[in-house]
Amino acid sequence: MHDMANAMFPPPDIRRQIHDGLAARLEASETRRASLPVTPVEDLSDFSKALKAYDFDRPVDLSQLLDWTVGAMDTGIVQMSHPAYFGLFNPAPTLPSECADRITASFNPQLAVWSHAPVCVEIERHVLQAVARRAGLTGDAGGHFTSGGAEANYTALVCALTRANGMYGAKGVFAFAGRPVFYASAESHLAWLKIAHQAGIGRDSVRLVSTDGSGRMSIEALMKAIETDLASGCVPVMIVATAGTTNAGMIDPLEGCARVAEKHDLWLHVDAAWAGAMIASKRLSPALQGIGNATSITIDAHKWFATTMGAGMFLTARPDVLPQAFQVAASYMPSNLQTVDPYVTSAQWSRRFLGLRLFLSLANAGWQGYAEHVERAVDLLRRLGAAMSAEGWQVANDCRAGVLCLKPPVGAHPPAEIVQRVVASGEAWISVAKLEGGDVIRVCITNGTTRESDVDALATLLARTATDRK
Repeated sequence: MHDMANAMFPPPDIRRQIHDGLAARLEASETRRASLPVTPVEDLSDFSKALKAYDFDRPVDLSQLLDWTVGAMDTGIVQMSHPAYFGLFNPAPTLPSECADRITASFNPQLAVWSHAPVCVEIERHVLQAVARRAGLTGDAGGHFTSGGAEANYTALVCALTRANGMYGAKGVFAFAGRPVFYASAESHLAWLKIAHQAGIGRDSVRLVSTDGSGRMSIEALMKAIETDLASGCVPVMIVATAGTTNAGMIDPLEGCARVAEKHDLWLHVDAAWAGAMIASKRLSPALQGIGNATSITIDAHKWFATTMGAGMFLTARPDVLPQAFQVAASYMPSNLQTVDPYVTSAQWSRRFLGLRLFLSLANAGWQGYAEHVERAVDLLRRLGAAMSAEGWQVANDCRAGVLCLKPPVGAHPPAEIVQRVVASGEAWISVAKLEGGDVIRVCITNGTTRESDVDALATLLARTATDRK
């Protein structure tokens, strides 16, 4: 019994050995990662046999377990921190954010209430207010860290419904005289369908507004949709403008959306989960002109801000609505402070100290460091776009927000086949996406260590794979 307890809570000398050994294993893994395939090479049949051997009937030495786990991760996942990963919005994490995870794991603070972790709550509030100011939100802006963009966007809808009808919290959709509806671009992240389901208003309440032919929401179509809903007795509550669509990184007309929201007295939410990081750059931030008019904003720290997964942010110019939406009293909670206790101003209850990741990263690099980070990604993609254009390919989108969409030349394989061949090679990871109804090859740079040589190698690989008949 004593030995088992020591295994889980070992004495200081053993802890140091374990920590040092794990650090060495991870450092070795990171050093060799760039030379490994980006795609999984693990034989899953062998892996399954090895996994089943851990039946939990007998204890296994922790050092052995750590060796096995790191080895499995080396070969059994898409290596999102590989410099040739040009995939979704998953980043190679900053070293400060990795350190934050280690610190948080050691202290394991509970952020449900201010009284249990006042330093942690205040660090998060400090970071959120700094990001909100940088985004252009005025006044006493507030918010909280979330598990990711989906939770932050869910928070926006709940706030919009609460603001539209004070009885929504008690009566739900029955508080409204007609069906509550909201509007998002047809190119928006379709988590909005799940969010509407979660909020109890139903997926049919999501109005997916057509685009203008470039991947951006059409203001004309938005106004027509609202007018149609008003005439039929529906109750519009929110407009969602996307800043950085998943498929193409496109930015909806934020100022136009703000004017429509003001005209109809609607909550304006900007889903800037990806492109929100451009607020760091004076050169790139004009693409987000109008974001400061939002009632609320989603920015994911674990996307272009490159912290570890998952760390979203919900920012709002109306922090007073948060306790209206999430307030609850419980006898077992040590306090119920509507301005500082996170459990009464967010959907979560018990919560990890997420904000330390961005605090350490932002404090270490400064806004200028992050400006260089996002500008570098855009510059590298423009380099790739120029190289492919010279080979007869077409750049299908405006890649100001760090996503490049390519169409291969006439006579080449279709995009899906090219992507399949590139990924199968293990030399790079890219994806196929839809833009205005057609397939494109999507390339996104989220790794701060991706170099010009990595981009040039991808250009060569794409050109070769596009016409290779093997």
